[in-house]
Amino acid sequence: MPGQPVIAGDDLPAQIGTAAQHAARDVPVAAPADRADVVLAGMTGQRYDSAAVIAVCMDGRLDGVVTIERLLAASPDTPMAEIMDADPPVVAPGTDQEHAAQAAVQHGEPGLVVVDAEGRFQGLIPPQRLLAVLLAEHDEDMARLGGYLRSTAEARGASEESVPRRLWHRLPWLLLGLAGAIVAAGIVGAFEEQLQRQVLIAFFLPGVVYLADAVGVQTVTLAVRGLSIGVGIRRIVRRELVTGLLVGVSLALVTLPVVYLLWGDLPVAVAVSVALLAASAIATSVAMALPWALHRLGRDPAFGAGPLATVIQDLLTIIIYFVSAALILA
Repeated sequence: MPGQPVIAGDDLPAQIGTAAQHAARDVPVAAPADRADVVLAGMTGQRYDSAAVIAVCMDGRLDGVVTIERLLAASPDTPMAEIMDADPPVVAPGTDQEHAAQAAVQHGEPGLVVVDAEGRFQGLIPPQRLLAVLLAEHDEDMARLGGYLRSTAEARGASEESVPRRLWHRLPWLLLGLAGAIVAAGIVGAFEEQLQRQVLIAFFLPGVVYLADAVGVQTVTLAVRGLSIGVGIRRIVRRELVTGLLVGVSLALVTLPVVYLLWGDLPVAVAVSVALLAASAIATSVAMALPWALHRLGRDPAFGAGPLATVIQDLLTIIIYFVSAALILA
């Protein structure tokens, strides 16, 4: 009977985040030859998931759609084929929900039809679900612009959480940093004899550590931002490693003549330059590995990647610097 609800086939996939997930399967359906008054009579007394759009089908295949407004405005004896949109926007069941919503908006349709690869009608995404998708995607986009993962609700919760929760999220990483500082002091103490023989090398330690940290922070920021918008570490690892190496080479080439001209000690200038090159390259690797590891473990990289990367980079930079100095100045 025209206007009776149709239940799409059980093979309709319902993957999360796709058109099929939001498709209503209990909707009015009519044949192209059905008259407007007959379709309206068939719809009377029926309950639908959505009645904003009537699907016009022949043998299960979509021929067009008729909005409820056009159906109500049509003459009683008008066949559906004359008032239907014969070329409505349609999407496949596996179409991403955001693309499906955009297609409906661009075509000015109150709903969006889902059809399979053979053109068989599989359901209709009603306007209220399209609106929900657009709102959810807007929320996600705003979260990405802010550099947050998942949603703005989660980001807002992190911003407005209580003092105890703030301490719980931050203090463990900072205590880890304190432990790293103590270990770093121990490493510097192990090279006390070398520092006494060549005091000049101590002058450049803070600068080398700072520059390595700066290189690492840039990479951590890039990695966390990438993860927040779905860009995996694998997509940036090669270019970022090359960039880190080139940054190290650039810093070394600038440092070598400056240190030599100002202090007149070529071996120290070479040691500082070599340490900068190696530390910058390694800092980039550490700064990419940590956000990836925290992300895989289900922890927010925005909290832990920076402090943890700083601790590891500082320790490695100090070791690299003193080992380079020991080998070159021996």
